[in-house]
Amino acid sequence: MLRFLIAAGVAFSCVFPLRAGTPSSVDPTSTVFFAQDEQAIDGLVENPERSRAMVNALVVAATGQLDLAKAWRTLVSPADRVGIKIATAGGPSFSSHHGIVAAIVAGLESSGVPRDHILVWDRNSEDLLTAGFLPRGERYNVRAVDPPHGFDREAPITAPVLGKLMWGDLVFAEKQRVPFGKQKSDGDQLSSTSYLARIVSREVTKIVNVPVLSDERGCGVAGAIYNATVPNVDNWRRFTQTEGTITSSPAEIYADERVGPKCVLHIMDGLLAQYAGGPGFNPNYSFNHHTIYASKDPVALDSVALRKIEGWRVLAKLPPSTKRGAWLDDAAEMGLGNSSEARIVLRQVEPAR
Repeated sequence: MLRFLIAAGVAFSCVFPLRAGTPSSVDPTSTVFFAQDEQAIDGLVENPERSRAMVNALVVAATGQLDLAKAWRTLVSPADRVGIKIATAGGPSFSSHHGIVAAIVAGLESSGVPRDHILVWDRNSEDLLTAGFLPRGERYNVRAVDPPHGFDREAPITAPVLGKLMWGDLVFAEKQRVPFGKQKSDGDQLSSTSYLARIVSREVTKIVNVPVLSDERGCGVAGAIYNATVPNVDNWRRFTQTEGTITSSPAEIYADERVGPKCVLHIMDGLLAQYAGGPGFNPNYSFNHHTIYASKDPVALDSVALRKIEGWRVLAKLPPSTKRGAWLDDAAEMGLGNSSEARIVLRQVEPAR
């Protein structure tokens, strides 16, 4: 399957319908930068020197600067506490690669951000450990949200979608308790409220978002918006339903002033890409894509990723995923970016050799 996809190429694209009413505050076009290097990954082994060169070139291009330190200084200041949100649900083979993260940390340091002001995080400690991100094994801070205690009771997010609370949700234990004499019902565990991770709501002032290029069976693409939102809230399963209509809740969470406005750059790790079975790792549907993407527009970045996923699924004779990603058009209508292919410019940059 991998040979088939690589031989067939990866440039296939499909067109989403453009919905009317895109807010005038959205730029007429958005640019998604990408860098490719066949030497950046071999099988499942990253070449961190090459991926670092790719990241540096992308940051310089995305900011319009000529110098790397100046490029990062347009995004953050030494006073910021910068969070790097990685994706580790795919385990050691399909998580944000260490070389990419190290390049971001080095770039932030070059701009004057102290290393103890940089935090690399994801939802679960177990996932971080499995992916090789060790709390004391790196030269930067690594920490998990660690449900349920890592969620902020003073940072609720309400969405018109009910979800059944489970262990790890902040108020699950409280909902388990019922007054004496009352019989517990399924309705006692239903909630339309989620709570933000304290890391997002209170600790970091800027976020560099590092998703992997993966499908997601509920919302189509586990990309920039997904990575910045779903792993950072409890009662999250309602946002990635596999049955019924997919809501625009991930986009609505991203639009919250405590989330999206903090995200200064999205760097999508496409060294390894996966078009089915994500966000966990499934080698039957993944292959070396040798590409890293970057954009300030998460909607444009996710739309590019979803179109590529759709193209790879067509080649593999899998059911289409376009409808599952229709919420990206809603995100565009909310003013979060551009989803239409006609409004997105793909620009390749060359990493230093």
